[in-house]
Amino acid sequence: MLIVGERINTSRKGIADLVARRDAEGVVREAVRQHQAGADYIDVNAGTLLSDEPRALRWLVTTIQEALKVPLCVDSANPEALAAALDVHQGKALLNSITAERERFRAVLPLVKRHQCGVVALCMDDSGMPSSAEEAVEKGSQLIESLLEAEVPPQDIYVDPLVRPVGVEPRAGLMVVEAIRILREKYPRVHIICGLSNISFGLPRRRLLNQAFLVATMTAGLDAVILDPLDRRLMALLRAAEAVLGRDEYCARYLQAYREGKLAEG
Repeated sequence: MLIVGERINTSRKGIADLVARRDAEGVVREAVRQHQAGADYIDVNAGTLLSDEPRALRWLVTTIQEALKVPLCVDSANPEALAAALDVHQGKALLNSITAERERFRAVLPLVKRHQCGVVALCMDDSGMPSSAEEAVEKGSQLIESLLEAEVPPQDIYVDPLVRPVGVEPRAGLMVVEAIRILREKYPRVHIICGLSNISFGLPRRRLLNQAFLVATMTAGLDAVILDPLDRRLMALLRAAEAVLGRDEYCARYLQAYREGKLAEG
């Protein structure tokens, strides 16, 4: 399971303050905590900063990678901000995101090709977000086929069925699980990713819902996830689910997590 740490996002007040002050020490500390907790990629998002976003995102990439040799998930809806950040990124980045919306696809695809990065492909087109598993598969398939036609390697595509809050749409979780199952069978070489915490937005005890949803999506074939790696219970469940689902040969990662005291039960 590829883990993307979600915490460096200026929608969080503490992070917004760090980025506004260009507090390198504070940002690096947050990145290191996530990496040590198990994040393979660190997501960086400065989308709330509007006109300052390209400069802020570029600063985040440079600052984190000067201190920590870890790839980043460069997260923005603004192609200018994505380009600014990717120009200074070291190693293979994950670009978040591209959609089947005509203008966005046209603007973002050249960045994917130029930087040979992984790309999160949202199941969304000019008609909007999917309202059913079938529609998510249809929109996702359209986007995957367009990326493959453009010679983006299947292993660099991370399709995202788009998670909506279960408090707003009661069948949102089931829709995503079913879409993952179908996409996994249809495109076995393409990765499937989701932003886990969207499922619990607006509800109490959000971590409990996130934990339940993680296991459900993993059973359907999810193999990459954007989450809070500092949720120790969530990370313990992830390692346990990998072992139970035969995705951790001889339970190696599970045993390593146990030895490192990372299998929190409470």
